[in-house]
Amino acid sequence: MDFFQYKNGELFCEGVPAEKIAREVGTACYVYSKATFLHHYRQIADAFKPLSATICYSVKSCGNINILKFLAAEGCGFDVTSGGELFRALQAGGEAKKMIYAGVGKTDHEIADGIRAGIAAFNLESEEEIENVDRVAGSIGMKAIGAIRINPDVDPKTHAKTTTGKKETKFGVDIERAERVFEQYRGLKNLRIAGVHTHIGSPVLEIQPYVDAVTKMVALIDRLSEKGHKIEWYDVGGGFGVNYEGPQQARPVTEHAKALVPLLQGKPYKIAFEPGRYIAGNAGILLTRVLYRKQGGEKKFVIVDAGMNDLLRPTLYEAYHHVWPVKPEAKNLNEDRRRDFVIQGGDTVDVVGPICESGDYLAKARALPPVKRGDLLAVFTAGAYGFAMSSNYNNRPRVPEVLVDGDSYKIIRKRETLEDLVALERV
Repeated sequence: MDFFQYKNGELFCEGVPAEKIAREVGTACYVYSKATFLHHYRQIADAFKPLSATICYSVKSCGNINILKFLAAEGCGFDVTSGGELFRALQAGGEAKKMIYAGVGKTDHEIADGIRAGIAAFNLESEEEIENVDRVAGSIGMKAIGAIRINPDVDPKTHAKTTTGKKETKFGVDIERAERVFEQYRGLKNLRIAGVHTHIGSPVLEIQPYVDAVTKMVALIDRLSEKGHKIEWYDVGGGFGVNYEGPQQARPVTEHAKALVPLLQGKPYKIAFEPGRYIAGNAGILLTRVLYRKQGGEKKFVIVDAGMNDLLRPTLYEAYHHVWPVKPEAKNLNEDRRRDFVIQGGDTVDVVGPICESGDYLAKARALPPVKRGDLLAVFTAGAYGFAMSSNYNNRPRVPEVLVDGDSYKIIRKRETLEDLVALERV
């Protein structure tokens, strides 16, 4: 469920017309729905309430500090993967004791900052990292807490670039050698290894990969406990899929919970989850205006003012994002906004941006109603890994972020200026 709906023939974000935002803020721009963020966070928190699970929102998915603030106020924890994300989460008022620090390449400086902040735990990805966290903690006269990330060798059946739970990925310690690693680092002076962590990939559309991973991990924890290792928590990770293409594409988190809660309920260790996409994905859209139409050979193009520097996912992952006019003709009003259908008078087009790359596109071979210069399009399900992955490629200023709350909106990140592009280069 999200709060982007067509009313009286035009798209609204909660109570605000998308056209009004685009007219006043300019395009391209990201528009977020506060109600959608909170709805999906609460859905996850309620679904796993029987486990008293800690929900750690993945900052990397959509990290605007204003969004983090209202999630922190709801009691949400945070999953961070860099010093910058840790800084953001703390600046937003997040509780350090509800933050988990992930990532395979933490620097000494980042490790020390995490320890000083009092984070709940580091997710430890390799033997050398375990040794280094212990060393850094000792060098600053403090103690660190960690969970070893275990690679359960489960195929999440998602894109190769976002598959993280198979042996061939750079993440975690293979489950076959996990017990040896625990034994090897049982007696560290400055690092207490008190948990285990998994993250099999994203977006994961089916339930069974999670069931397979959790079943393997529960059995591993039982074996570790029998050998005297005190496992205080199990971080299950995140990756729950969202509906990019149709309303039934991904399983809702409530169905995941029905399968996973019985496997984890009553265990003598705490449970954590790290959702990002599930909370942010459908909470954001990208608004963009049509600049030109053209034809090249047999192909037809709609050229818009948003490019791959604004939304990289289609180019990077061949990802699908539904694209539709903000004010379609009545005969082309697509109520569910996630499924193309026979369009009266429309074309099959590539929706492309202004970047000097053939790979710069938002949609390929997509059925679209007739559009003309100046028409406003919405790119849906752009809240997760949209602005977060944007760049200044081709020296394009990054677009603004707008947060809608009921019948009002505010700009939560200003549009960059040309001066911003060179400010740090003035030496």
